[in-house]
Amino acid sequence: MFNQSTMTGFLLLEFSEIRELQIVCFVTFFIIYLTAVVGNLLVINVVALNQYLHTPMYFFLVNLSAVDLGYISVTIPKAIANTILGTRHITYSECVAQVFFFVFFASSEFFLLTVMAYDRYIAICNPLQYELLMNKISCIQMVVSVWLVGLLYAVLHASCTFGIIFCSNVINQFFCEIPQLLQLSCSNSYIFEGGAVIFCSVLSMGCFGFIIISYLQILKAVLRIPSVQGREKAISTCLPHLIVLFLFFFTGSIAYLGQTSTGRSSSDMGLMLAVIYSIIPPFMNPIIYSIRNKDIKTALWRVINIK
Repeated sequence: MFNQSTMTGFLLLEFSEIRELQIVCFVTFFIIYLTAVVGNLLVINVVALNQYLHTPMYFFLVNLSAVDLGYISVTIPKAIANTILGTRHITYSECVAQVFFFVFFASSEFFLLTVMAYDRYIAICNPLQYELLMNKISCIQMVVSVWLVGLLYAVLHASCTFGIIFCSNVINQFFCEIPQLLQLSCSNSYIFEGGAVIFCSVLSMGCFGFIIISYLQILKAVLRIPSVQGREKAISTCLPHLIVLFLFFFTGSIAYLGQTSTGRSSSDMGLMLAVIYSIIPPFMNPIIYSIRNKDIKTALWRVINIK
């Protein structure tokens, strides 16, 4: 049995054992990470510097960009450093921090997307009450609630995951991923993490159901709009959010179903799936909102002085 009392850290999965491929991976992930950071910071600055964007929808978008910055910064910098240094090591405290902050930012993004769905529902289905329901105090309260629930998720999962006894310190993933850590357990203590997963899944399914119902109501309201121009305008305000939602759920579903079907034997498949769901959403979100949103594009040109 692995002696957990002497554990100083874990060994992560390498992207490649060939030095030339390690350099290629380093350059690729560095460019992706840099692009994601710059893109999300641009969205935050564009909204902050343009007074006409100080509305609930863009307030939530700023928070989404902040979440995405944290989401991608939890895993990629450590993976980049390990790749260029040719090491696999991560300390025990760093692993705990990765689990905590990854769950925190991932769950916060999900709940924030739920709040953004509610914002679009009020804007299209109850436009006359929009300013009353989505006032400054309400928006702040909703965002604070998102961060607090995300914090609860993170504390719950991190405490349950690292409450188990590990038989090994070799993680079959490029970062400290909860399913891979649970596979290292040599006791039945992981039942506590199973309870946490059930609790969080029930709450998440409630939010998912709320999103579905909100967009069904939005669809009904859009179909009742008499003018084609009005319908197109309503759809255009929802489309970026819908695409981001789809991307978040699609990558997460692929990762979950892929790990369930491949098991622990296919490390390459697990590695690829983890890269997809941990990198693609925060990398693509600012691009989606910049391309699909005219206000963001106009404000962006103003910021960089392009007419």
